[in-house]
Amino acid sequence: MTMLDIDGIAVSPDHYIDGRRVPSTESFELFSPIDQRPLGRIAEGLAVHTDAAIAAAEQAFPAWSALGAAERKPLLDRFAEEIGRRADAFCRLESVDAGVLLSRMRHGVVPRAMLNIGWFAQHALSLQERPIETEQAHHIVRHDPAGVVVIITPWNAPLMLSTWKLGPALAAGNCCILKPPEWAPLTCSLLADAAHAAGLPPGVFNVVQGTGARTGARLVADPRVARISFTGSVPTAKLIAQAAGANLVPCSLELGGKSPFIVLEDADLDGAAATGALMYRNAGQVCLAGTRFLVHEKVADAFTAAMRGYVEKLTVGDPREESTEVGPIIHPRQVERVQGFVQRAVAGGAQLLWGGAPHDFGAQYFQPTMLTRLQQTDEIVQNEVFGPVLTLQTFSDDDEAIALANGTDYGLGGVCYGATAHATAVAERVRTGFIWVNSFGIRDLAAPFGGIKRSGIGREGGDWSFEFFCDIKDVVVPKKPFKASFSHR
Repeated sequence: MTMLDIDGIAVSPDHYIDGRRVPSTESFELFSPIDQRPLGRIAEGLAVHTDAAIAAAEQAFPAWSALGAAERKPLLDRFAEEIGRRADAFCRLESVDAGVLLSRMRHGVVPRAMLNIGWFAQHALSLQERPIETEQAHHIVRHDPAGVVVIITPWNAPLMLSTWKLGPALAAGNCCILKPPEWAPLTCSLLADAAHAAGLPPGVFNVVQGTGARTGARLVADPRVARISFTGSVPTAKLIAQAAGANLVPCSLELGGKSPFIVLEDADLDGAAATGALMYRNAGQVCLAGTRFLVHEKVADAFTAAMRGYVEKLTVGDPREESTEVGPIIHPRQVERVQGFVQRAVAGGAQLLWGGAPHDFGAQYFQPTMLTRLQQTDEIVQNEVFGPVLTLQTFSDDDEAIALANGTDYGLGGVCYGATAHATAVAERVRTGFIWVNSFGIRDLAAPFGGIKRSGIGREGGDWSFEFFCDIKDVVVPKKPFKASFSHR
């Protein structure tokens, strides 16, 4: 295929396998969520491509893993630098391809993508060998690379989540195959250019594009794969886990969220309301957002009025404009899904506080929406919408708030606003992988990230990433001469 021209940015539609671009006899059409215009055709990963990528990674693994963390670090540092050199292209490309706010790409995503690579390259230096001394022996605990890693990322944050997984996987000494989201694959293709320019050896990093049902399914079912890291939906995760289970391949699964946003009676209502409006960013297509507002009944009216004031100031529009705060939903199918949730909820007796319909800016834009008068068993309370749609329920005391917060099958994140000691005590009782007290979105690469229940398996970040991407080995050296004996005395 010829190069695609996306608003003046040249990007390859082909796969990247064993250090070179590889075309396909089959392709699929890509459209921009901003205005539904076609962006071009993207190479579809067939069996020949998945097989070639896994073979290339296998072949590259002995030399890459033998380098050691200190020798891999300069190459990975250059990889981060090459991402930085292409910062403007990454920003504009993902905005057109995935509808992400251009301002968020510039100030948040691209700097974080660079950090994802560089930070883990540095952190790997501390994980080479860890001694444990016992009375009988010296134990040398090693973090050895596992082998071929398959990484599958979602369409709501392709660049950030790809580098979040690639950073520790590559730093640990693995060779990776990235399967980008079919609805937003372009920045992953540009990521291959950055890796190539940085001098990563052929086969160490590969990109195979395609659908989950075809390309992804082949990758996760291959017995040569040593690890699978996936961020996405629960139904897809179940299919991946089934395929991986047949080969006993460990999986890291970061899945959906239906996180509570708790507002206690002693909360700073204006601060909580301002933070609440942030839940609409990226058109609500953020897994860790607090989408279920649980508000103490004594402050519910005041909080609702305060949040309405912030929501009414939000600008819905083209994500490339600096003034835009809520952009498009990724795909017409996702728009239908979001609208269906709202319509069924209203038909079932829910009340719209605001929003509830497509936005007049364009076909893939939806009004920031809040629904109330809901039961805990309602579909929209229990299931992830993944759009700019929130729900509001009230409670009378802490026990009821916690029961509501824990009353879904999800457990990814959460937010709790209140007097610090009070909010912290409530937060500690919420069953979730992480929860922010009087804040939102504070992340540190050294801290664990992941969910419980249907929100996932495993943790990413810091040592936890390396625990997953490595084989942990204990080399045991006795302190005294060892004498073999069958005696039980």
